[in-house]
Amino acid sequence: MITLGEYIVKKQAEYPSATGELSSLLSSIRRAAKVVNREINRAGLAVDIIGGSSGSENVQGEVQQKLDVYANDMFKAALEARGEVCGIASEEEDHFVAFDSESHSNAKYVVLMDPLDGSSNIDVNVSVGTIFSIYRRISKPGEPVTMEDFLQPGINQIAAGYVVYGSSTMLVYTTGHGVHGFTYDPTLGSFCLSHENIRIPEEGTIYSINEGNYIKFPDGVKKYLKYCQEKDDASKRPYTSRYIGSLVSDFHRNMLKGGIYIYPSGTSAPNGKLRLLYECNPLAFLAEQAGGKASDGFRRIMEIKPTSLHQRTPYFVGSTRMVEKAEEFMTQYSSPAAE
Repeated sequence: MITLGEYIVKKQAEYPSATGELSSLLSSIRRAAKVVNREINRAGLAVDIIGGSSGSENVQGEVQQKLDVYANDMFKAALEARGEVCGIASEEEDHFVAFDSESHSNAKYVVLMDPLDGSSNIDVNVSVGTIFSIYRRISKPGEPVTMEDFLQPGINQIAAGYVVYGSSTMLVYTTGHGVHGFTYDPTLGSFCLSHENIRIPEEGTIYSINEGNYIKFPDGVKKYLKYCQEKDDASKRPYTSRYIGSLVSDFHRNMLKGGIYIYPSGTSAPNGKLRLLYECNPLAFLAEQAGGKASDGFRRIMEIKPTSLHQRTPYFVGSTRMVEKAEEFMTQYSSPAAE
């Protein structure tokens, strides 16, 4: 078995110009994931961690679970422990966090993350996850990190990934050279290569959306859902509806089996619920590297220029043909202005 650490070193050796800093950064994420995984697996026992909300809200006005705060602290500490990262931005932080020591001010990278996606499902034992995104800083090394370093379009990502904490724990990442998955072996304490060069089927038979919000959806989404539910033996319709309510879990299933995940505008979140920087861009990078597609219904997600740290966007991601078909319905029945 090849461990994640061994695989990172192997891939680094294939690029003579690599300095090892990105590899070290990914190792920090790996370590923090192992700690968070341990706490999640103690869910029924660690009432000080799992027992409901923390009593506070994040900048989006969402109630923070205790494990949200714990996971955020663990990943932030792991990234600060080494000198590769000059700052982080997190869904759980109001503002970006600059690492102020001299070694950090010369660092090349910034990290954006959702430390614990789907945390509202913790108490009912549904899979949750961590999403991360890595960029090369724009500001001058040696100076404090700036907002400009974080408000970069997704096409500037140099690495992205997620960890899904479920029946087995997996870490999946890309550095722009394919998508690779590693399953955690608790007997070894290591993530081991289990899914090399993951490819999303061009077309699947699963659609993932919270249909409870149907009445509020744009007409393009309503028409697409009717298309998914129509019988057509040639295209294997009707499709199957599968919605966990944990983005990482829904995305992970669809990436392996083929499918589309949709979170449109027109719900209780007028601009969509998902965050461009912490959720949509990193998963879009992974989807594209695996042969899939990600869109806001009209344009490529990774080409959107962010204007704020916690910016939200409608989201269509998964098998290429399914996303393209959804875009056709959006173009015909909805308008970008309405989105």
